[in-house]
Amino acid sequence: MQEIKTDKLDIIVERFKTLDLKVQDPAVIADNKAWAELCKERSELEPIVEKYGELKKAKADYSDAVEMQKSDDQEFVLFAKEECERLSELIENIIDELKIMLLPKDPNDGKNAVLEIRPAAGGEEAALFAAELCRMYRMFAERKRWSVEDISVSETELGGIKEAVFGISGKDVFSFLKYESGVHRVQRVPVTETQGRVHTSTVTVAVLPETETVDVEILDKDIKIDTYRASGAGGQHINKTDSAIRITHFPTGIVVTCQDQRSQTKNKERAMQVLATKLYDYYQGQKDEEYASLRKGQVGTGDRSERIRTYNFPQGRVTDHRIGYTLYSIDEFMNGDLDKMVEALRLADQTRRLEGDEDK
Repeated sequence: MQEIKTDKLDIIVERFKTLDLKVQDPAVIADNKAWAELCKERSELEPIVEKYGELKKAKADYSDAVEMQKSDDQEFVLFAKEECERLSELIENIIDELKIMLLPKDPNDGKNAVLEIRPAAGGEEAALFAAELCRMYRMFAERKRWSVEDISVSETELGGIKEAVFGISGKDVFSFLKYESGVHRVQRVPVTETQGRVHTSTVTVAVLPETETVDVEILDKDIKIDTYRASGAGGQHINKTDSAIRITHFPTGIVVTCQDQRSQTKNKERAMQVLATKLYDYYQGQKDEEYASLRKGQVGTGDRSERIRTYNFPQGRVTDHRIGYTLYSIDEFMNGDLDKMVEALRLADQTRRLEGDEDK
């Protein structure tokens, strides 16, 4: 039977008891911000404390079952042996769950996300598939009861996407979508193909944890703000005023645009938020190469230039190359049923991290 070090668990239990008292303290309750932070920490520790309690009880029951086997009553002994087997399996499962719970959490997991989708190789077919990926992620967000907000969407004449940037907000959005960064490859017969040949095209997806502007310092001297008229394919969404916003950040060369809000002020606010998100991601990688290397090596956060997934329509399959996982339900997948794929990626990520901890 495997074991788990309980030193860290005991410390967590003591911290939970302290937090339990603090959140009931009138002086702490009076400070809304401090009270909210303590409540958040307490809620994060509570599942671990409860699971540790289950482990203690299961171990105590196991010890009792071992003692019961010393009885002279053979039926009683047989029952005790069966209990030992059941409890041994239960203890193994609880320990596995606790190990996952104790893994360091990605500080960005609870954040909202900004998605950027762009066609890469494949011309108009890539643009059309980019539009389908946009639809897929919107439908996934709808399943999760998340909110989707267009930031900047540029369409082609045939209904494809030149570039799409949108924000998704809700519970733990980034923890689910961070696995989607990378190159998505599609294999199918394009609608523009007259001879029925299968083509291969690619689309890039970038997922960034949304960052508030207060988290990143943006100096006025470092940016240039331009206004222009928003427009879409075929004259759609044309504004009569210069409400669209383009912000250029000189030190990094990062450019962001926002044209989907109704006013120039709202477009500027959203564009500044997206700029802060991109700068946070940029400086995080610049500041800490070890972090960037680790993130690159993890299952869910590979390099954006890495081919992560193939959508093969003739064979009806979706294959994730990072974990060798294939689903033969491409229609459901394209309609936003990403749960099985995301769960497989999360499990692979957890397994890799657990194996890394055991090697230390």
